[in-house]
Amino acid sequence: MNLVKLSWKYLTFRPLSTGLNVLLLALGLAIITVLVLMQDQFEKKMNRDAAGIDLVVGAKGSPLQLILAGVYHIDFPTGNISMEEAQKLSGNRLVKNIIPMALGDNYQGFRIVGTNHDYPALYDAQLQDGKLWEKPFEVVLGAEVAKKIGYKKGDEFVGSHGISEGSHEHDENKFKVVGVLEPAGNVLDRLILTSVESIWFTHDDEEPEEHADATEDHSEHSGIGFQESVAAKGFPASDQARELTTLLIQYRNPMAAIQLPRLINSGTSMQAASPSFEMARLFELLGVGITLLQGLAVVIIGISGLGIFIALYTSLKERKYDLAILRAIGASRVQLVLLIFLEGIMLTFMGAALGILLGHGFLSLIISQSEQGVVSSLQPWIFLKEELWIVVYALAVGVLSSIIPALAAYQTSIAKQLTKA
Repeated sequence: MNLVKLSWKYLTFRPLSTGLNVLLLALGLAIITVLVLMQDQFEKKMNRDAAGIDLVVGAKGSPLQLILAGVYHIDFPTGNISMEEAQKLSGNRLVKNIIPMALGDNYQGFRIVGTNHDYPALYDAQLQDGKLWEKPFEVVLGAEVAKKIGYKKGDEFVGSHGISEGSHEHDENKFKVVGVLEPAGNVLDRLILTSVESIWFTHDDEEPEEHADATEDHSEHSGIGFQESVAAKGFPASDQARELTTLLIQYRNPMAAIQLPRLINSGTSMQAASPSFEMARLFELLGVGITLLQGLAVVIIGISGLGIFIALYTSLKERKYDLAILRAIGASRVQLVLLIFLEGIMLTFMGAALGILLGHGFLSLIISQSEQGVVSSLQPWIFLKEELWIVVYALAVGVLSSIIPALAAYQTSIAKQLTKA
């Protein structure tokens, strides 16, 4: 006797009831699948993007906003800091290295980041084509930027003011692409990198020809370390006071983690924030919303489990005569129990498979609607080992829903049922 085939026949005999139970279970499991995928990828991505950065320094304001803008480039900067204070901080004995960042422009929504060569080196970035910038207005494109806008080495473009698309363009200066980075799966993929001087000169009120000489003078300083790149001696004599947006700091020793943030926050007009601390706070806040969504998914799954139980129990009452016939032709009580359990397991397995596919499909739809930002870099069709637990959880619901109907099937009396007929 083929129990699997017989169970399938019983399920397809009531397609509407079976389909409704499968769909209800799939919706609950789809929510859990999306949460698992997003939580896993977000945490890994956030940790990867912040790797090697001990402290972020910027204008006073929200510490979380400073981290999101300076490390992940998904928020507005808190403001600018003076070059004088940045230079003083660079000489502190607790600081191993400082990476300067000047923000304020974008191209088609992708942020143009003025920095030095230490920034791509922080992520061990590799060039797919060309070289790193050497002169002002030379840029290197992240892999995702190059793919979306279709630019390659030698192409030119004009940046727009602000960090979001739709602002006025800086027509006076054109950026030239000199390199494209290899895909790395980190924040660099979504950035356009250039020298700090490029950002400064773009926002000068001078005409391009007036600082053309300055551009040449700075060509040898545009990509080198912070100490040389921002030193006052590296600027033209007529240069005005300059500003930076953020500083990414690496500690020289463990003592710096205790002393340096307090020194900056209390002794300067700047603000220091720890990426690890602020992201831990963010995940803690997000955890409340994730827990609520998980609770909603569990409720939906519970309702679907109840629906499966009702469907199996009702179906059992209607086919007790069929079960009695099966017993009469040689089926054992255990086989009848297995028949009911197989129906519950097949129902929930279909729901699990459909739910996981719906979850991945929904995440893919979300990503397709977000061309830029962290969401756009997520991978919707990566299957995690945690999803196997979703299948196990679904099958457990099927087994629990089948226990009472299976016991009823076990107690089926051949004589009683055939006498009624």
